[in-house]
Amino acid sequence: MLPILISLALLAWFDLHTAAAESAAFKSNDSPGLRMLEEMQTVITDLAESAKPSVVNLIPLSGPGRGRELSQERAPNASGSGSGVVIDPDGYIITNNHVIGDATEIEVRFSDKSKLISQVVGKDLDTDIALLKVTAGHPLPSAKFGDSSTVRVGQWVLAVGNPFGLDRTVTLGVVSGIGRENINLSRYENFIQTDASINPGNSGGPLFNLRGEIIGINTAIINFAQGIGFAIPSNMAKQVMQQLLTQGRVTRGWLGVGIQPLTVELARKFGVKEGEGVLVNEVFEKDPAAAAGIKPGDIVTRIDGTVIDTPNRLSRVVAGLLPGSTAKVEIVRDQQRLLLDVSLRERPAQAVITSLPQGRAEVKLGFDVQNLTPGLADTFKLQESRGVIISKVEPGSLAQSEGLHEGDLIKEVNRVDVGSVGEFSSAISKLRRGETILLRVLRETRAFYVVLKSTD
Repeated sequence: MLPILISLALLAWFDLHTAAAESAAFKSNDSPGLRMLEEMQTVITDLAESAKPSVVNLIPLSGPGRGRELSQERAPNASGSGSGVVIDPDGYIITNNHVIGDATEIEVRFSDKSKLISQVVGKDLDTDIALLKVTAGHPLPSAKFGDSSTVRVGQWVLAVGNPFGLDRTVTLGVVSGIGRENINLSRYENFIQTDASINPGNSGGPLFNLRGEIIGINTAIINFAQGIGFAIPSNMAKQVMQQLLTQGRVTRGWLGVGIQPLTVELARKFGVKEGEGVLVNEVFEKDPAAAAGIKPGDIVTRIDGTVIDTPNRLSRVVAGLLPGSTAKVEIVRDQQRLLLDVSLRERPAQAVITSLPQGRAEVKLGFDVQNLTPGLADTFKLQESRGVIISKVEPGSLAQSEGLHEGDLIKEVNRVDVGSVGEFSSAISKLRRGETILLRVLRETRAFYVVLKSTD
């Protein structure tokens, strides 16, 4: 934004001084550059003026936890306070779940200094969205949702909120990034990143485009960096809001697989490109994926035509589908592409859908194995009766850097099942020095793949 304003300012300066050379009696409003700047300024000020009345200040009043700010936002802010935006004249307000916490009643302060008590219609921890309702007896100033799928990096945005108790503070900036994930703020992340100043108390407030449409719900900042704030895309917020409005809770589709990202090493072993899909490391018995024929070692590349390139995206796409619907899941198995129809179920309340991160170090293998015994299975909480268990991991070894632990159960070596030390040794003996080894490992109830490098 700044380079554009500087260029326009220089244009205005050039026009003014050119006119001065031609005539000593000139008027500044004759400058096209200056008129352009003033028109742009008018757009921003008009937008701010029209947007502010829909933004409210929220103060939780009751509940064991009251409202609480995310750890990224802890600062000298009014305790538990935050922002929200009225999205319907009837009094529906959208905000962050972490703003209201466990509160059941929230004081809502409007731009005209009036106050009302709102009730919680519903909330969703997985996206950090909450929906409130006030009864005003008259239509309230409200804002409309825009289409966040059209948001582009570099476009201007306006953030409105109540940072540090300063009511309806307006900040201007640009979209710095889209599709941000792995920020560890919520389960389903697809954040819009902006440099529009967001401070403690802005949480739950709207991010507007220049048309005055809500394209995001401001949710967090990185407190050790300037100009890095995150907003939940309006399309995600709207989808959650509609479910909260109709049924008071959010239901999500469930595939029933454990997944992990494709590292360079894993991609090589499976004959695909790095990032070309997500690796299935576990298929849960009797769940939709198992019924459709998906197997461990399959690589999910698309769901209903949407490209799947990270575990987060797969989880988000599946969660966005309704239970009972049928999804077309494209997989790569043994370098062959297959298209499977999967009938989704509702996601269980407690679901493990991702596996462990992989390291990249290349040092010695460094672990010992032994046959699984009932005692070991009980000690390491394994629901298995047969297998090869890691009895020792050498400090500083590749096995340790890849996250392997004593008690991990090795299920496969290079896609071949191994149920005993003899079978494990036989599989290892076929390897040449320097070759990589693909292991499928079970830890308690979680499975994951890891690639190690063989040595003498």
